[in-house]
Amino acid sequence: MIRENQRLFNMMNVVIDALIVLFAVSIVNSSIFTKYTHLFFNHDYLSQLVLYIFLIPSYILFYYIFGLYTPQRTNRSIFSESSKILRVIVVEFIFMSVLLLLNVIRVDAYYIVSILLVTFVLAAVERSLLRLTLRKFRQEGFNIKYVLIIGAGEVGARLADTISVNSYLGYKIMGFLDDNVTGEINNVKVIGKITDIEKILARNLVDRVIVSISPRHYNVLGQIIESCEKMGVRADIVPDYYQYVSSNFNVELIDDIPLISVRNLPLDITFNRYIKRIFDVVFVIVVSIIISPLLILVAMGVKLTSPGPVIYKQERVGENGRVFMIYKFRSMTIENEYVDDQKWTQKNDPRVTNFGKFIRRTSIDELPQFYNILKGDMSLIGPRPERPYFVRKFRESVPKYMIKHHVRPGMAGWAQINGYRGNTSIVERIKYDIFYVENWSIWLDIKIFLRTIPMLLFDQNAY
Repeated sequence: MIRENQRLFNMMNVVIDALIVLFAVSIVNSSIFTKYTHLFFNHDYLSQLVLYIFLIPSYILFYYIFGLYTPQRTNRSIFSESSKILRVIVVEFIFMSVLLLLNVIRVDAYYIVSILLVTFVLAAVERSLLRLTLRKFRQEGFNIKYVLIIGAGEVGARLADTISVNSYLGYKIMGFLDDNVTGEINNVKVIGKITDIEKILARNLVDRVIVSISPRHYNVLGQIIESCEKMGVRADIVPDYYQYVSSNFNVELIDDIPLISVRNLPLDITFNRYIKRIFDVVFVIVVSIIISPLLILVAMGVKLTSPGPVIYKQERVGENGRVFMIYKFRSMTIENEYVDDQKWTQKNDPRVTNFGKFIRRTSIDELPQFYNILKGDMSLIGPRPERPYFVRKFRESVPKYMIKHHVRPGMAGWAQINGYRGNTSIVERIKYDIFYVENWSIWLDIKIFLRTIPMLLFDQNAY
C-alpha cells in the first residue's frame, strides 16, 4: 500500500513540477515581471513551443537524476531539497545554453535565465511547503508507516526512543522481536522471538523491518532478510558501529563491496567543489576591484605608521594538512611580529600598533587573503587556518581536531560567527568546524557570509 502511495505521490510531484515550470514561464511573460525587472521578451508561438518541448522533460529528468523523486521522510529540514533543486537549475542552464549555441531553441538567453531563477524560487518554496504539510499530516496520525524492530538491546531501545521523539517521521513501532528479552522496552512490547518473524509479518501490516541486533547474533541476519524478502517487506539494518558514522554518510562501491565513509563530506563531490570555487573566484575578483582604493589606503596607513613591510605572511595549515603562506596587512611592530609565532594575540597586546588595532578590530587586515583564495589555498568561507605549532599541539589534545582540514580553510567560518574567534575554547570551536565540514551547502556559506558582515563591526573577540 505504501509503495502504491509513493508511486502516486511521485506522479503527482512530476505533474506539479511541470506546472511550476509553466507557471514560471507565465510569470516571466507577464507585464508585472516586465514592470519590476524592465525585461521584456516577445517570442513567437513556435519558438515557445520548442522551448517547452526541451525544457520541461529535461527538468523532470534532472529532478529524477538528482534524487528529487525519492522519499524524503527522514530528512530533518524541510529545506533539505533546496540545494538539490539549485543543482538541477545549474545543470538545466548548462543544457539550455548548449541548445541555444546549437540554435535548436531560438529565444533570448536572458529569457532562459529569468525562467530558471523564477522556477528555482517557486520549486524551493513548493517542496518546503509540501514537506511541512506532510509532517503535519504524520503528526496527526495520517500517512503512517508501521515498523517492526528486530533486537531489543541498547541499539534497538535507542532507535525506539528516537522514533518516538521525532513524530514527524510518521513511524509507529508495532513491537520488538528478540530471543533474549521479554516484556516492554521504553513502552514498546517485545511481541515474539526472531523465529516468529514470518508469522508476525503474515498476520500484521508491516511497512518496514529494522534490524538492530548485535554482531554476535549476525548468524541469524541472513534468515531475517530472507524472511522479509519472502514476505515482501523492506528490511533495513542499524549497524552496531553506527556511533562512529556521521548522520549523512556516503556509501561507495569497490566492485560489489560497499564502503561506508565515516564522515560525510559534501565538498568531496566535484560539483560542489566547482560551485564553491567559482563563487570564491568571482566574488574575490569583483570585490577586489570595488575596494581597491581602500586596499591602497590601508597599505599606505601600514607603511606610514610603523617601519617594516606592508604585507605580513605566516605559515598556516590548510586542506589535507598542506602548509601554505597566509597573507595579511601587517598589524604588529616588525621586531615582534615573527618572534612569538607560538603565542596568540591577547587583548591590549603590546605588539599591535595603533593602526594595527584599527585594521584588526575591523578585520581589514585579513583582506590580502583574497590572494590566498585566488591561489586556491583558501576559500571565502571555511574553518579558520591555524599555525603548524598549534595544529601539532591540538591534534594530540583536542578530539577530532584534524577533521577541519578535509576542506579549504576560509576567511570567515561557522565557528567565528557563533562567537568562537581569537582566544576562545578550541574544543567548542572544533565542534562548529566539524558541523560546517559535514553539512556544507551553498546556503550555509551565504548564511555565514551575511552574519559575518555585522560581526566585523561589533565582534568583541577581535583585537
